[in-house]
Amino acid sequence: MPQDLFGIHAEALELRSRRMGLIASNIANAATPGYKAKDIDFTAALKSAETGSDLDVAAGRATQFRVPVMPSLDGNTVELQNEQIAFSENAVGYSATLQFIRARVDTVTRALRGD
Repeated sequence: MPQDLFGIHAEALELRSRRMGLIASNIANAATPGYKAKDIDFTAALKSAETGSDLDVAAGRATQFRVPVMPSLDGNTVELQNEQIAFSENAVGYSATLQFIRARVDTVTRALRGD
């Protein structure tokens, strides 16, 4: 039912949430020696979900290690400024997707009330 009502936006919201968690983990481990930063290729994961793949499978396949521009001597691949930018961009996308879903719910609610 959510797929019918919200289209791909339900999956997009879940993927953005998962991506936000990965990026937050990267930021939290910025000083952890040997930590390898990961990210979800949102576009690839969403395309996979659109073609019928399970969301867990789609997110798993689209999760990649980040390749640092300037690797650190301790093996940590987190570049804090890049993670902060990715987090902000993802947060904007999450907010936009959530606003779309809210608008859809409002439309359905008005229709049910007969407004």
